[in-house]
Amino acid sequence: MPPPPLPTLPDELLEEIFLRVPPDEPEHLVRASLGLLSGARFRGLYRDFHGAPPMLGFLYNWLFFGGPKEDDPVANFVPTAKFGALVPAADGWDREYTPWDCRHGRVLLGNYTGLVVWDPMTGRRMKLEAPVSYVGAAVLCAVRGCDHRACHEGPFRVVVINLDMNEDDGDCVAHACVSSPVTNKWSEPCSDSHFDGWSKPCSALHLVMTDPFIDSLPPVLIDNALHFRLTYDDERVGILKYDLSSNCLSLIDAPLTRPAIFWPAILMAMEDGSLGLAHLGGLTLYLWSRQMGSDGVALWTRRKVISLKELLPIQNPKKRISVIGSVEGHDIIFVTTDLGIYEINLKTLRWKKLWKRENFRSLIPYMSFYNRQEMVRPCKALTTYG
Repeated sequence: MPPPPLPTLPDELLEEIFLRVPPDEPEHLVRASLGLLSGARFRGLYRDFHGAPPMLGFLYNWLFFGGPKEDDPVANFVPTAKFGALVPAADGWDREYTPWDCRHGRVLLGNYTGLVVWDPMTGRRMKLEAPVSYVGAAVLCAVRGCDHRACHEGPFRVVVINLDMNEDDGDCVAHACVSSPVTNKWSEPCSDSHFDGWSKPCSALHLVMTDPFIDSLPPVLIDNALHFRLTYDDERVGILKYDLSSNCLSLIDAPLTRPAIFWPAILMAMEDGSLGLAHLGGLTLYLWSRQMGSDGVALWTRRKVISLKELLPIQNPKKRISVIGSVEGHDIIFVTTDLGIYEINLKTLRWKKLWKRENFRSLIPYMSFYNRQEMVRPCKALTTYG
C-alpha cells in the first residue's frame, strides 16, 4: 500500500517562510526557485519586507597609475554574495572603461569621451557619446516618486560635469549636462520635467579659483541633488552641488582645508538625509555632518571620532589606511588597511572583511535585489546614442 501523500503548506505560509531568506544570499532563492517565488506578487512582498536593496558586489578604481590586470574583470566588478553579474560580450565592450558611478541598479562606466550604462542583473548596456570632456559623471533613475528597489530597467538620467578654464583670466566655469536616452534622438536644451537626450550645458557656475578639479570619486545624491568633491587653490576642499530640480550649480565649503583632511576624504549621503564627510587622521576616523539650523543656515558639525586601531585588525599601524567609499543612505563606509578591505557600520561599529588588500582609489557598492527571472533573459545588443 503506497504511503499517504505528504501534506502541502498553503502558499501564504510558504511566502512567509521565503520572505525571511536573506537578500544578500541570492543562491538560497535560486535553490527554492518555485513558481510561487518567481511571480511579481512575491517579488514585491520580498522587497517590501527587506526594505533597502542588499549589496551584491562592488566596483573599484585603481589608485593613481594602477590599471587593470590581465585577469581583472572587464568592468572591475567583485561579487560579495553568490551573484554572478552578466558581463556583455566583448563586442563594443572596451577594457579602458572604468566605473564612475553606480546607483538604482545601474553602473556608469566611462573613458572621458564616452559612457556606458550597464545593468549587471541582465547584461544590458547602452553606450553614449559624451557632449563635453567631462570630469565628473553620475547615473540615476529618471522616474519621479520611484522607491528605486526594482527600477534598473526603466528610464534613467546621466549627468556629466565639465570644468572649462578661461586662459585669459584664469577663472573656471563649471557646466552640467543631463541625459536620459530613452529614444535615439537628442533633445533641445533640457527642461525641469522631461529629459529625452543630452542637453546643451544647462547650468553654469563661475568659479574664481586656482587649478580646480573634481576628484575621481562617485558623487552622492541627497534630496534630488548630486554632490561632487572639488579641490582647488592647492589646499581648499569644496563640494560642487548640482540640483536636478532647479537645474542649478552651487558651491559648498567643506569643514576643513585640505592639509587638515588627510587624503582621501569622501562625501556621504547619511542615513538621516544629511550630507556627510569622512576623513582619516592617522588611525582615527572623523565623521562630519552638514545640518540645517533653526535659523535656516546649514553648518558642519563633527558627529563622531572613531579609533580604527581599537576597532579593526591592523597588523602594521604605520601602513597607510584609506577610506574609499560609502553606501548611499546608510552610515556605512569602506576602508582599506594592510590586511584587507573592510566594511564598517558607523552606528553599530560592526565590521566585516570584504576582500584582500588592493591599492584602490575608490570602491563603489552595487545595491540590488536579485531577480532570477531577469538573469535568464537574453541580453540586447549594444545600443549607441549620440
